[in-house]
Amino acid sequence: MRIPRRLLLLLPLAAVPPARAGQVRVAVAANLVQAMQEITRGFAQASGHQAQLVPGSTGKFYAQIRNGAPFEVLLAADQETPARLEGQGLAVTGTRFTYATGRLALWSARPGLVDGDAVLRRPPAGPLAIADPRVAPYGAAARQVLQRLGLLAAWQPHLVQGESIGQAFQFVASGNAPLGFVALAQVMAGGRLTSGSAWTVPARLHQPLRQDAVLLAGGRGNPAAEALLQYLRGDAARAVLRAHGYQV
Repeated sequence: MRIPRRLLLLLPLAAVPPARAGQVRVAVAANLVQAMQEITRGFAQASGHQAQLVPGSTGKFYAQIRNGAPFEVLLAADQETPARLEGQGLAVTGTRFTYATGRLALWSARPGLVDGDAVLRRPPAGPLAIADPRVAPYGAAARQVLQRLGLLAAWQPHLVQGESIGQAFQFVASGNAPLGFVALAQVMAGGRLTSGSAWTVPARLHQPLRQDAVLLAGGRGNPAAEALLQYLRGDAARAVLRAHGYQV
């Protein structure tokens, strides 16, 4: 049987296997989880690679990475941690960049409860949830807000601390705390508040929440890790970040 010439021309192409999809293990600051879940779906469709997201506090990630945790990319809630890891040879020099600037929000699962900072100026009527300022940049920012408003002494006995901004959010979402300082991104999607009531804290009340990404030493040479960092710089990822309340 004679094979037509046009089919013979196509045979070499058919014999070439498709590019192998890879995986990347990503340490994700808790404030970013909702946005990154959406971003990684687009990333998988665009690249074929899969991103495994592990949420937590930036401070704890730092300790885990120093102790050999097998992360390949860090998406931090600050700039200092990626820079420190880079200086210690635990991240790849030249890969660090700011992917977003976060916003802090005072949030309640109850509609109508939060009316700007006025709710903080009334006598405390229950716990106020924040992330642990020692390990979570959003927790440190929340404490700065209370200090600058002159309200830290009044609220100090009523603070309940989560180990990350994700846990602080859960305290409020579950009703264990009527109020909490959370990341705006946790309560915003599509440019709108998803539930309850919230006050977007003016940026002047705390240090900027600039958030950096970096390729960790364990991700060197992993095409999926490098592709994810490149995707984060693109228009599709930036649009998702904006929709969740980040500045990019």
